Amino acid sequence: MNPIKILSVDDEADLELLLTQYFRRKIRKGEYEFFFAHNGLEALTVLLKEKDINIILSDINMPEMDGLTLLTKINEMQNPAMKCIMVSAYGDMGNIRSAMNNGAFDFATKPIDLDDLSVTIEKAIEQIDYIKQAQAEHSQLESLKTDLAVAREIQQAILPRIFPPFPENEKEIDLAAMMIPAKDVGGDFYDFFRIDDNRIGIVMADVSGKGVPAAIFMAVSRTLIRTVGLQDYTPAKCLTKSNELLCAESVDCMFVTVFYGIYHIDTGMLEYCNGGHNSPYILYADGNVEMLPISPNPMVGVVEGITFQGEQTMLGVGDTLVMYTDGINEATNTDFKEYGDDRMEQTLKALNGKTCKEIIDGQLESVREFTGDAEQSDDITIMALKRKA
Repeated sequence: MNPIKILSVDDEADLELLLTQYFRRKIRKGEYEFFFAHNGLEALTVLLKEKDINIILSDINMPEMDGLTLLTKINEMQNPAMKCIMVSAYGDMGNIRSAMNNGAFDFATKPIDLDDLSVTIEKAIEQIDYIKQAQAEHSQLESLKTDLAVAREIQQAILPRIFPPFPENEKEIDLAAMMIPAKDVGGDFYDFFRIDDNRIGIVMADVSGKGVPAAIFMAVSRTLIRTVGLQDYTPAKCLTKSNELLCAESVDCMFVTVFYGIYHIDTGMLEYCNGGHNSPYILYADGNVEMLPISPNPMVGVVEGITFQGEQTMLGVGDTLVMYTDGINEATNTDFKEYGDDRMEQTLKALNGKTCKEIIDGQLESVREFTGDAEQSDDITIMALKRKA
Protein backbone atom coordinates (compact mmCIF):
# COMPACT_ATOMS: atom_id res chain seq x y z
CA MET A 1 0.00 0.00 0.00
CA ASN A 2 1.43 3.39 -0.98
CA PRO A 3 1.88 5.94 1.81
CA ILE A 4 -0.30 9.03 2.06
CA LYS A 5 1.91 11.91 0.93
CA ILE A 6 1.51 15.09 2.95
CA LEU A 7 3.07 18.42 2.03
CA SER A 8 3.48 20.86 4.93
CA VAL A 9 3.87 24.48 3.82
CA ASP A 10 4.84 26.83 6.68
CA ASP A 11 7.57 29.41 7.29
CA GLU A 12 7.92 28.28 10.92
CA ALA A 13 10.88 25.87 11.01
CA ASP A 14 9.84 24.12 14.22
CA LEU A 15 6.63 22.76 12.62
CA GLU A 16 8.65 20.23 10.63
CA LEU A 17 10.10 18.72 13.81
CA LEU A 18 6.73 18.83 15.51
CA LEU A 19 4.94 16.92 12.72
CA THR A 20 7.63 14.29 12.21
CA GLN A 21 7.76 13.64 15.94
CA TYR A 22 3.98 13.39 16.39
CA PHE A 23 3.41 11.16 13.35
CA ARG A 24 6.64 9.15 13.76
CA ARG A 25 4.83 5.78 14.09
CA LYS A 26 2.85 6.26 10.90
CA ILE A 27 6.01 7.46 9.13
CA ARG A 28 7.96 4.37 10.30
CA LYS A 29 5.12 2.07 9.20
CA GLY A 30 5.10 3.67 5.76
CA GLU A 31 1.55 4.99 6.21
CA TYR A 32 2.51 8.68 5.94
CA GLU A 33 5.30 10.42 4.02
CA PHE A 34 5.93 14.09 4.73
CA PHE A 35 7.38 16.81 2.48
CA PHE A 36 8.13 20.33 3.62
CA ALA A 37 8.19 23.78 2.03
CA HIS A 38 8.51 27.24 3.59
CA ASN A 39 6.30 29.24 1.24
CA GLY A 40 3.94 28.87 -1.69
CA LEU A 41 6.65 29.00 -4.35
CA GLU A 42 8.62 26.18 -2.73
CA ALA A 43 5.38 24.23 -2.40
CA LEU A 44 4.70 24.50 -6.14
CA THR A 45 8.22 23.23 -6.83
CA VAL A 46 7.58 20.21 -4.62
CA LEU A 47 4.22 19.59 -6.33
CA LEU A 48 5.88 19.62 -9.73
CA LYS A 49 8.34 16.97 -8.57
CA GLU A 50 5.97 14.88 -6.44
CA LYS A 51 2.84 14.62 -8.59
CA ASP A 52 0.99 12.27 -6.22
CA ILE A 53 0.84 14.50 -3.14
CA ASN A 54 -2.45 13.72 -1.39
CA ILE A 55 -2.78 16.35 1.35
CA ILE A 56 -1.43 19.89 1.58
CA LEU A 57 -1.20 21.40 5.07
CA SER A 58 -0.66 25.09 4.34
CA ASP A 59 -0.22 28.18 6.48
CA ILE A 60 -2.13 31.22 5.17
CA ASN A 61 0.34 33.96 6.08
CA MET A 62 3.72 33.29 4.43
CA PRO A 63 6.33 35.34 2.54
CA GLU A 64 6.78 35.28 -1.30
CA MET A 65 3.47 33.44 -1.87
CA ASP A 66 0.78 33.20 0.80
CA GLY A 67 -1.52 30.26 1.40
CA LEU A 68 -4.58 31.76 -0.34
CA THR A 69 -2.59 32.33 -3.53
CA LEU A 70 -1.19 28.79 -3.27
CA LEU A 71 -4.75 27.47 -2.88
CA THR A 72 -5.73 29.26 -6.10
CA LYS A 73 -2.80 27.65 -7.93
CA ILE A 74 -3.73 24.22 -6.56
CA ASN A 75 -7.34 24.67 -7.72
CA GLU A 76 -5.99 25.30 -11.23
CA MET A 77 -4.52 21.80 -11.18
CA GLN A 78 -8.08 20.42 -11.08
CA ASN A 79 -7.20 17.39 -8.98
CA PRO A 80 -10.17 16.53 -6.74
CA ALA A 81 -8.07 13.84 -4.98
CA MET A 82 -5.75 16.51 -3.54
CA LYS A 83 -7.06 18.03 -0.31
CA CYS A 84 -5.91 21.29 1.29
CA ILE A 85 -6.03 21.90 5.02
CA MET A 86 -5.40 25.58 5.79
CA VAL A 87 -3.69 26.82 8.96
CA SER A 88 -3.84 30.30 10.47
CA ALA A 89 -4.14 32.16 13.75
CA TYR A 90 -7.40 31.75 15.61
CA GLY A 91 -8.30 35.41 15.08
CA ASP A 92 -7.70 35.24 11.32
CA MET A 93 -11.22 33.97 10.59
CA GLY A 94 -11.67 36.22 7.55
CA ASN A 95 -8.82 34.50 5.69
CA ILE A 96 -9.92 31.10 6.91
CA ARG A 97 -13.43 31.78 5.61
CA SER A 98 -11.97 32.88 2.24
CA ALA A 99 -9.96 29.66 2.08
CA MET A 100 -13.00 27.51 2.78
CA ASN A 101 -15.04 29.41 0.18
CA ASN A 102 -12.28 28.75 -2.34
CA GLY A 103 -12.21 25.00 -1.94
CA ALA A 104 -10.11 24.21 1.14
CA PHE A 105 -11.08 20.85 2.66
CA ASP A 106 -10.79 21.99 6.30
CA PHE A 107 -8.75 24.26 8.53
CA ALA A 108 -6.73 24.25 11.75
CA THR A 109 -5.83 27.15 14.01
CA LYS A 110 -2.53 27.94 15.65
CA PRO A 111 -1.23 26.77 17.97
CA ILE A 112 -2.05 23.50 16.18
CA ASP A 113 -3.87 20.84 18.17
CA LEU A 114 -2.09 17.80 16.69
CA ASP A 115 -4.71 15.36 17.93
CA ASP A 116 -7.38 17.38 16.15
CA LEU A 117 -5.14 17.68 13.07
CA SER A 118 -4.72 13.90 13.02
CA VAL A 119 -8.51 13.46 12.92
CA THR A 120 -8.77 16.05 10.13
CA ILE A 121 -6.12 14.23 8.10
CA GLU A 122 -7.96 10.92 8.53
CA LYS A 123 -11.16 12.58 7.30
CA ALA A 124 -9.29 13.92 4.27
CA ILE A 125 -7.90 10.44 3.56
CA GLU A 126 -11.44 9.00 3.60
CA GLN A 127 -12.50 11.61 1.05
CA ILE A 128 -9.43 10.97 -1.10
CA ASP A 129 -10.04 7.20 -1.08
CA TYR A 130 -13.66 7.76 -2.10
CA ILE A 131 -12.66 10.09 -4.94
CA LYS A 132 -9.94 7.74 -6.20
CA GLN A 133 -12.40 4.84 -6.20
CA ALA A 134 -14.89 6.98 -8.14
CA GLN A 135 -12.14 7.96 -10.58
CA ALA A 136 -11.16 4.32 -11.06
CA GLU A 137 -14.79 3.34 -11.68
CA HIS A 138 -15.15 6.22 -14.13
CA SER A 139 -12.04 5.05 -15.98
CA GLN A 140 -13.44 1.53 -16.12
CA LEU A 141 -16.73 2.90 -17.42
CA GLU A 142 -14.96 4.93 -20.12
CA SER A 143 -12.95 1.86 -21.07
CA LEU A 144 -16.15 -0.18 -21.26
CA LYS A 145 -17.78 2.48 -23.44
CA THR A 146 -14.80 2.33 -25.78
CA ASP A 147 -14.99 -1.47 -25.89
CA LEU A 148 -18.73 -1.33 -26.60
CA ALA A 149 -18.19 1.19 -29.39
CA VAL A 150 -15.66 -1.15 -30.98
CA ALA A 151 -18.02 -4.11 -30.45
CA ARG A 152 -20.81 -2.16 -32.15
CA GLU A 153 -18.57 -1.49 -35.15
CA ILE A 154 -17.58 -5.15 -35.30
CA GLN A 155 -21.19 -6.29 -35.05
CA GLN A 156 -22.32 -3.90 -37.76
CA ALA A 157 -19.44 -5.12 -39.92
CA ILE A 158 -20.64 -8.73 -39.49
CA LEU A 159 -23.97 -7.89 -41.11
CA PRO A 160 -24.06 -7.53 -44.91
CA ARG A 161 -24.16 -3.83 -45.74
CA ILE A 162 -23.57 -3.62 -49.49
CA PHE A 163 -26.77 -2.99 -51.46
CA PRO A 164 -27.75 -4.20 -53.95
CA PRO A 165 -26.04 -7.35 -52.67
CA PHE A 166 -26.36 -9.35 -55.89
CA PRO A 167 -25.83 -6.87 -58.74
CA GLU A 168 -25.74 -9.69 -61.28
CA ASN A 169 -29.40 -10.38 -60.42
CA GLU A 170 -30.50 -6.76 -60.09
CA LYS A 171 -33.10 -7.21 -62.82
CA GLU A 172 -34.69 -10.17 -61.02
CA ILE A 173 -34.63 -9.16 -57.35
CA ASP A 174 -34.52 -6.15 -55.03
CA LEU A 175 -33.16 -6.69 -51.51
CA ALA A 176 -32.54 -4.31 -48.61
CA ALA A 177 -32.12 -4.64 -44.82
CA MET A 178 -31.38 -2.63 -41.68
CA MET A 179 -30.68 -3.32 -38.01
CA ILE A 180 -30.94 -0.67 -35.25
CA PRO A 181 -29.75 -1.97 -31.84
CA ALA A 182 -31.51 -0.72 -28.70
CA LYS A 183 -28.18 -0.67 -26.83
CA ASP A 184 -24.58 -0.29 -27.97
CA VAL A 185 -24.76 -3.82 -29.30
CA GLY A 186 -27.77 -5.93 -30.14
CA GLY A 187 -29.08 -9.47 -30.45
CA ASP A 188 -30.99 -9.15 -33.72
CA PHE A 189 -29.40 -10.06 -37.01
CA TYR A 190 -30.21 -10.49 -40.65
CA ASP A 191 -28.18 -12.29 -43.28
CA PHE A 192 -28.28 -13.31 -46.91
CA PHE A 193 -25.89 -15.37 -49.00
CA ARG A 194 -25.72 -17.04 -52.38
CA ILE A 195 -26.12 -20.82 -52.31
CA ASP A 196 -25.72 -21.28 -56.07
CA ASP A 197 -26.48 -19.34 -59.26
CA ASN A 198 -30.23 -19.68 -58.77
CA ARG A 199 -30.73 -19.76 -55.00
CA ILE A 200 -30.23 -17.21 -52.24
CA GLY A 201 -30.41 -17.90 -48.51
CA ILE A 202 -32.12 -15.24 -46.35
CA VAL A 203 -32.13 -15.10 -42.55
CA MET A 204 -33.97 -12.94 -40.01
CA ALA A 205 -33.31 -13.71 -36.34
CA ASP A 206 -33.67 -12.42 -32.80
CA VAL A 207 -31.52 -13.68 -29.93
CA SER A 208 -32.98 -13.78 -26.41
CA GLY A 209 -31.77 -11.04 -24.10
CA LYS A 210 -29.95 -7.83 -24.88
CA GLY A 211 -26.52 -6.26 -24.63
CA VAL A 212 -23.16 -8.00 -24.75
CA PRO A 213 -24.32 -11.61 -24.02
CA ALA A 214 -26.95 -11.36 -26.78
CA ALA A 215 -24.39 -9.87 -29.18
CA ILE A 216 -21.98 -12.75 -28.60
CA PHE A 217 -24.74 -15.33 -29.00
CA MET A 218 -25.89 -13.47 -32.11
CA ALA A 219 -22.43 -13.76 -33.71
CA VAL A 220 -22.30 -17.50 -32.91
CA SER A 221 -25.84 -18.14 -34.19
CA ARG A 222 -25.30 -16.18 -37.41
CA THR A 223 -22.08 -18.01 -38.20
CA LEU A 224 -23.64 -21.38 -37.40
CA ILE A 225 -26.80 -20.88 -39.49
CA ARG A 226 -24.83 -19.51 -42.45
CA THR A 227 -22.31 -22.37 -42.29
CA VAL A 228 -25.04 -25.02 -42.15
CA GLY A 229 -27.10 -23.24 -44.80
CA LEU A 230 -24.20 -23.19 -47.24
CA GLN A 231 -24.04 -26.98 -47.01
CA ASP A 232 -27.15 -27.03 -49.24
CA TYR A 233 -29.56 -28.23 -46.57
CA THR A 234 -33.26 -27.45 -46.87
CA PRO A 235 -34.40 -24.65 -44.49
CA ALA A 236 -36.02 -27.23 -42.19
CA LYS A 237 -32.89 -29.37 -42.13
CA CYS A 238 -30.74 -26.29 -41.56
CA LEU A 239 -32.70 -25.22 -38.47
CA THR A 240 -32.88 -28.82 -37.20
CA LYS A 241 -29.09 -29.11 -37.46
CA SER A 242 -28.54 -25.62 -36.00
CA ASN A 243 -30.84 -26.45 -33.11
CA GLU A 244 -28.82 -29.57 -32.26
CA LEU A 245 -25.58 -27.59 -32.22
CA LEU A 246 -26.95 -24.64 -30.23
CA CYS A 247 -28.65 -26.89 -27.66
CA ALA A 248 -25.33 -28.64 -27.08
CA GLU A 249 -23.50 -25.34 -26.55
CA SER A 250 -26.25 -23.15 -25.05
CA VAL A 251 -25.23 -21.03 -22.05
CA ASP A 252 -27.69 -19.49 -19.56
CA CYS A 253 -30.62 -20.97 -21.52
CA MET A 254 -30.18 -18.54 -24.41
CA PHE A 255 -32.05 -19.20 -27.65
CA VAL A 256 -32.75 -17.57 -31.00
CA THR A 257 -35.89 -17.16 -33.07
CA VAL A 258 -35.10 -17.64 -36.76
CA PHE A 259 -36.82 -17.28 -40.10
CA TYR A 260 -34.65 -18.95 -42.74
CA GLY A 261 -35.67 -19.08 -46.37
CA ILE A 262 -34.19 -20.17 -49.69
CA TYR A 263 -35.39 -18.02 -52.58
CA HIS A 264 -35.34 -19.44 -56.12
CA ILE A 265 -34.56 -16.58 -58.47
CA ASP A 266 -35.92 -18.21 -61.62
CA THR A 267 -39.34 -19.24 -60.31
CA GLY A 268 -39.96 -17.02 -57.31
CA MET A 269 -40.42 -20.06 -55.08
CA LEU A 270 -39.57 -19.54 -51.41
CA GLU A 271 -38.72 -22.56 -49.28
CA TYR A 272 -38.68 -21.55 -45.65
CA CYS A 273 -38.64 -22.68 -42.05
CA ASN A 274 -39.76 -20.51 -39.17
CA GLY A 275 -38.22 -21.32 -35.79
CA GLY A 276 -40.44 -19.39 -33.38
CA HIS A 277 -39.99 -16.09 -35.20
CA ASN A 278 -42.48 -13.41 -36.25
CA SER A 279 -44.29 -14.46 -39.41
CA PRO A 280 -43.20 -12.32 -42.36
CA TYR A 281 -45.62 -10.40 -44.57
CA ILE A 282 -46.05 -10.72 -48.32
CA LEU A 283 -46.93 -7.51 -50.13
CA TYR A 284 -48.67 -8.71 -53.26
CA ALA A 285 -48.44 -6.80 -56.51
CA ASP A 286 -52.27 -6.42 -56.55
CA GLY A 287 -52.11 -4.34 -53.35
CA ASN A 288 -53.07 -6.99 -50.83
CA VAL A 289 -50.90 -7.70 -47.77
CA GLU A 290 -50.86 -11.09 -46.06
CA MET A 291 -48.96 -12.59 -43.16
CA LEU A 292 -47.48 -16.05 -43.68
CA PRO A 293 -49.12 -18.77 -41.54
CA ILE A 294 -47.96 -19.04 -37.92
CA SER A 295 -45.35 -21.78 -37.60
CA PRO A 296 -45.66 -24.59 -35.02
CA ASN A 297 -41.86 -24.83 -34.75
CA PRO A 298 -40.21 -23.80 -31.44
CA MET A 299 -37.32 -21.39 -31.01
CA VAL A 300 -33.87 -22.63 -32.00
CA GLY A 301 -31.62 -23.75 -29.15
CA VAL A 302 -34.35 -24.64 -26.64
CA VAL A 303 -35.47 -28.26 -27.10
CA GLU A 304 -33.08 -31.02 -28.15
CA GLY A 305 -34.12 -33.65 -30.67
CA ILE A 306 -36.74 -31.52 -32.43
CA THR A 307 -37.29 -31.98 -36.16
CA PHE A 308 -38.27 -28.63 -37.66
CA GLN A 309 -40.99 -28.49 -40.31
CA GLY A 310 -40.56 -26.49 -43.48
CA GLU A 311 -43.04 -24.71 -45.76
CA GLN A 312 -42.99 -23.10 -49.15
CA THR A 313 -44.78 -20.31 -51.01
CA MET A 314 -44.47 -18.43 -54.29
CA LEU A 315 -43.64 -14.79 -54.93
CA GLY A 316 -45.17 -13.45 -58.10
CA VAL A 317 -43.59 -10.68 -60.11
CA GLY A 318 -43.94 -7.49 -58.07
CA ASP A 319 -44.51 -9.32 -54.76
CA THR A 320 -42.37 -8.38 -51.76
CA LEU A 321 -41.48 -10.46 -48.70
CA VAL A 322 -40.97 -8.37 -45.54
CA MET A 323 -39.18 -10.00 -42.58
CA TYR A 324 -38.75 -8.24 -39.24
CA THR A 325 -38.14 -8.65 -35.51
CA ASP A 326 -40.53 -7.82 -32.68
CA GLY A 327 -38.73 -4.55 -32.03
CA ILE A 328 -41.12 -3.15 -34.65
CA ASN A 329 -44.56 -4.50 -33.80
CA GLU A 330 -43.88 -4.42 -30.04
CA ALA A 331 -42.38 -0.91 -30.01
CA THR A 332 -44.09 1.24 -27.36
CA ASN A 333 -44.79 4.95 -27.12
CA THR A 334 -44.67 7.19 -24.05
CA ASP A 335 -48.11 5.87 -22.99
CA PHE A 336 -46.74 2.28 -23.14
CA LYS A 337 -49.02 1.38 -26.05
CA GLU A 338 -47.66 -1.08 -28.61
CA TYR A 339 -47.26 -0.30 -32.27
CA GLY A 340 -49.02 -3.58 -33.02
CA ASP A 341 -49.55 -5.94 -35.96
CA ASP A 342 -52.57 -4.07 -37.33
CA ARG A 343 -50.71 -0.78 -37.57
CA MET A 344 -47.77 -2.51 -39.21
CA GLU A 345 -50.00 -4.18 -41.78
CA GLN A 346 -51.67 -0.86 -42.63
CA THR A 347 -48.28 0.79 -42.99
CA LEU A 348 -47.05 -1.95 -45.31
CA LYS A 349 -50.20 -1.63 -47.42
CA ALA A 350 -49.45 2.06 -47.87
CA LEU A 351 -45.85 1.24 -48.85
CA ASN A 352 -46.74 -1.58 -51.24
CA GLY A 353 -45.25 -1.11 -54.70
CA LYS A 354 -42.22 0.84 -53.51
CA THR A 355 -38.61 -0.33 -53.58
CA CYS A 356 -37.33 -2.45 -50.72
CA LYS A 357 -35.31 0.43 -49.31
CA GLU A 358 -38.34 2.73 -49.47
CA ILE A 359 -40.46 0.11 -47.70
CA ILE A 360 -37.88 -0.24 -44.92
CA ASP A 361 -37.40 3.51 -44.53
CA GLY A 362 -41.16 4.08 -44.51
CA GLN A 363 -41.79 1.36 -41.94
CA LEU A 364 -39.07 2.66 -39.62
CA GLU A 365 -40.34 6.23 -39.97
CA SER A 366 -43.83 5.04 -39.03
CA VAL A 367 -42.44 3.39 -35.88
CA ARG A 368 -40.47 6.53 -34.97
CA GLU A 369 -43.55 8.71 -35.37
CA PHE A 370 -45.55 6.35 -33.15
CA THR A 371 -42.97 5.98 -30.37
CA GLY A 372 -42.07 9.68 -30.28
CA ASP A 373 -39.81 10.44 -27.34
CA ALA A 374 -40.09 6.94 -25.84
CA GLU A 375 -36.79 5.12 -25.41
CA GLN A 376 -36.18 2.28 -27.85
CA SER A 377 -36.72 -0.83 -25.75
CA ASP A 378 -35.67 -3.54 -28.20
CA ASP A 379 -33.52 -4.05 -31.26
CA ILE A 380 -35.26 -3.22 -34.53
CA THR A 381 -34.40 -5.22 -37.65
CA ILE A 382 -36.18 -5.43 -40.99
CA MET A 383 -35.40 -6.95 -44.39
CA ALA A 384 -37.37 -6.89 -47.65
CA LEU A 385 -37.01 -9.07 -50.76
CA LYS A 386 -38.93 -8.18 -53.93
CA ARG A 387 -39.32 -10.28 -57.08
CA LYS A 388 -38.87 -7.92 -59.98
CA ALA A 389 -39.02 -10.42 -62.84
